[in-house]
Amino acid sequence: MAEVDPARQELALLLRRLTVELDAVGQRFAGLHGLGRTDVRALVAVMDAARRGEALTAGRLGAAVELSSASVTALVDRLERAGHLRRVRDDADRRRVTLEMSPEAMAAGAEFFGGLQRDLLAAMEGFSDDELAVVRRFLTGMTEVIESHARAADEPR
Repeated sequence: MAEVDPARQELALLLRRLTVELDAVGQRFAGLHGLGRTDVRALVAVMDAARRGEALTAGRLGAAVELSSASVTALVDRLERAGHLRRVRDDADRRRVTLEMSPEAMAAGAEFFGGLQRDLLAAMEGFSDDELAVVRRFLTGMTEVIESHARAADEPR
């Protein structure tokens, strides 16, 4: 086996530490709002779709959080009852139902994560645009590796 470059090993350990700390922040939010891990993943998927200007259906949510159709229905029902999500009929096709975050859920997320977001942006001020481009490329590549690894773990061997 080839020797591991200590600098690269340290980056991998720092990346792991970052993910553990981010997970802990997410778990604190979940605990405060009576949410489970999948609930938080679902809410993030809905927010990310809205940020991209895309409507998210229950089917697409299921693909995003890797749940069956029946499990997604139970998840959406639970999040809707708790006031975090709402189902909205598409104006162009009334048969199509999309998912939106409730204003209350958006406010709760902004209140909880707003300080973190401000601090992250402030920490980025010390980096040039070129450095941030490298960080973006690095994080995108690492995310792709992790997603690929997660999908491979689900495949039968």
